[in-house]
Amino acid sequence: MNDILGWGLDAIRLVQRASSPTLTAVLKGLSALGTEYFFLLALPLVYWCIDRRRGIRMGLLFFLSAFVNAWLKHLTMEPRPYELDASVGKAREATSAFPSFHAQSSAVFWGSAMPLFRPPWALLLALAVPLIVGFTRVYLGVHYPTDILAGWLLGLLFVAGERGFGDKLERLMGRQREQIRFAVVAALALAMNALDLRDTTVSGAFFGFGVGIVYARRVAPFTVDGALGQRILRFIVGSAGTVILFLGPKVLLASVEPSNPPLVHFVRYALVGFWAALGAPWLFLKLGLSAAEEGGSSGVEEGSHDRG
Repeated sequence: MNDILGWGLDAIRLVQRASSPTLTAVLKGLSALGTEYFFLLALPLVYWCIDRRRGIRMGLLFFLSAFVNAWLKHLTMEPRPYELDASVGKAREATSAFPSFHAQSSAVFWGSAMPLFRPPWALLLALAVPLIVGFTRVYLGVHYPTDILAGWLLGLLFVAGERGFGDKLERLMGRQREQIRFAVVAALALAMNALDLRDTTVSGAFFGFGVGIVYARRVAPFTVDGALGQRILRFIVGSAGTVILFLGPKVLLASVEPSNPPLVHFVRYALVGFWAALGAPWLFLKLGLSAAEEGGSSGVEEGSHDRG
């Protein structure tokens, strides 16, 4: 055990001195704010019901960040704290420890969501939620403090990159033909698989979401406008489809799931991403849950904030 991991274990033991069943249950609940399942619902909520343009940027940024996180986990293969000291383990995870997905993803999500909130709530949420989520991971004994710090730093870098280059990239892609945008999405997904074929879930979700975005403005030019009840129905219908696509194939393919076939995982997550980006908006228009945008153009939102 090296000095850094040893120091991390000491920090976890110190935090856990205040341990109790009630506190553990509460912090497990708060830790869920950094899980895949939370983002599976939260990102479409922004895209479907709050701000379409911001939802696109948050979704693409999240998938790129998640890939880097997964790639680094496979590269470092750092053991979880409870693998070195079973007494600190209040939860279990299937992947390696460094860097923390929960810390990085919560920093990316809430940092990129700042334009959706008014001051001081924007900054408060961007700081408080990642801090809380990071603390829960240390308390539960699934991460060393260094994992959390690395996750926060990576998340900050992604958010800073989006702030600095997001508008330029958006305008650049908005000027390209659909075929070019499709090729860019496919090339990035292929590069993700080439770098790490052990986990094709993120590349699949990125591919499905990206392809859906390419054609959404032409096939399903929806708006996020509407009464609160309409937006709630939109979210319920869209989320139901997400759950069906996310869990349905997993149940049907349970016999092959243990073998982890990369193509199966890629297709499954691609379907979920495509549904969120294009399938659900198309259904919203058909069901009258969303109005069609007047004079919509294809591709990435070209300057229209489409704020509801």
